[in-house]
Amino acid sequence: MYRTKKYLALLLSFVCLSMCATLHAQSTTGPVIAGDLADPSIIKVDSVYYATGTSSEWAPYYPVYKSSNLKDWRQTGYVFDKAPDWTVGSFWAPEYYQIGDTYYMYYTARRKSDNQSFIGVATSRYPDHGFIDHGVIIEHGKEAIDAFIYDDNGQRYITFKAYGLENRPIEILGYKLSADGLKTEGEAFTLLKDDNRAGMEGQSILKKDNYYYLFYSAGNCCGGGCTYSVNVARSTSFKGPYEYFTGNPVLSENDSWKCMGHGTFVTADDNQTYYLHHAYNKKSTVFTGREALLSRLSWQTPSGWPALKTVDISTTTPVDLYDPFDGKKTEKYWQWDFRHSTPSIQQQKGTLRLSGVATKENPAGIVLTVRPTADNFEMSTSVTNHNKALKGLVIYGDANAAIGIGVEGDSVKVWKTENKQRITIKAAAVPSSAIGLKIAMSGGSNCEFFYQTDDATWIPLATGLATGSLAQWDRSPRLGLQYSGNKNENAQFAFFRLHNK
Repeated sequence: MYRTKKYLALLLSFVCLSMCATLHAQSTTGPVIAGDLADPSIIKVDSVYYATGTSSEWAPYYPVYKSSNLKDWRQTGYVFDKAPDWTVGSFWAPEYYQIGDTYYMYYTARRKSDNQSFIGVATSRYPDHGFIDHGVIIEHGKEAIDAFIYDDNGQRYITFKAYGLENRPIEILGYKLSADGLKTEGEAFTLLKDDNRAGMEGQSILKKDNYYYLFYSAGNCCGGGCTYSVNVARSTSFKGPYEYFTGNPVLSENDSWKCMGHGTFVTADDNQTYYLHHAYNKKSTVFTGREALLSRLSWQTPSGWPALKTVDISTTTPVDLYDPFDGKKTEKYWQWDFRHSTPSIQQQKGTLRLSGVATKENPAGIVLTVRPTADNFEMSTSVTNHNKALKGLVIYGDANAAIGIGVEGDSVKVWKTENKQRITIKAAAVPSSAIGLKIAMSGGSNCEFFYQTDDATWIPLATGLATGSLAQWDRSPRLGLQYSGNKNENAQFAFFRLHNK
């Protein structure tokens, strides 16, 4: 009989990882926060740094990371455990700010009433949890996104991208911000206008000597055809007019990373200023998504224009993950697709129980996932209960872009979703005992599927399945656990292991 203990004995070296609850890189040789975390924002509280970023269609919303040195990051919470009432999706570009002892989060989300993206604001006494939503602060045109706050001699301004969905050049606009940070005042004014229609968003502003420097991202942000880069313009007045740097872009790509952009600045204890931003790994590209990198800011002489150089990112060692489900709560790195499911998650004494309700247009079922940090990996689990529901492992891009392997009754099946249907690719009979499951991905695209019964030998079931169609425009696929069945039943898992090669 297949025994979970036998398998766990092979995994003792990974137990320490579960204590760390990490999906982060541990040195400056890779992304400082590995895995899909686009549009990162950073804030320094005393000598501690907090960062957050886009979560798109995954809940909980806007993961928060903590670091004491800008290199080693640990996830500590989320901005929202529950979506604000006015929102329906597209949780993009959160921006930190602090007024007194209150932390503000200015964030972009799609509005439930009209499906348009606007900017909301939330506050908390803590930088990594407890945020209370105050609703929409900017509703402008057909879309207002990418908030950034700047304090100019005591007057705070909120800036944002406008007109990205209209037949006119994009503009970076600004409003005066009320003293309490919850309302705009007066009329909007223009800071920059994208007359070349090259794309303009993700702005961040610094002042150096007599100049205001407005950094922005130009080009196409996302996907395999991305062209993102960071440009800069400057002015002697906050409201402009701004002069473009003839040496643009100031940050674009190198041997390992491409499409760098959309970040914010922070000054470290040594008085060195850094830019936390995202980029695609040239090897794993959209499969690992837009990862968080750190670039050092310097100033050229005698021109005074800035330069950005990414910190030591020639190689990377993705972090493995092992979760034995022995804590009182699920680890913070687990997320689910909130648009297509309402999961029920219970964890106790080395077993995770997954169930819930999937929407009618979702053939994949309930998924509980983590962000991949490499495109060559093995993930495995043990399904310990027997029922008629499908339960197993999944690589999930969206409800109609998923592949997986699972146990259903007395069968183990490899499956995929497309056109609102789940299609069985290969199946085999298995006993009604605990079944081990494994998905191995190599070469950055092709997957192999295995199962394991009594003798602990991995038996191949299907090979050569491609993952190229799983990544969505604004987010990477996710790896994890899956359940599809009656809400009164569940899937029971003994562990989850992700080993990167």
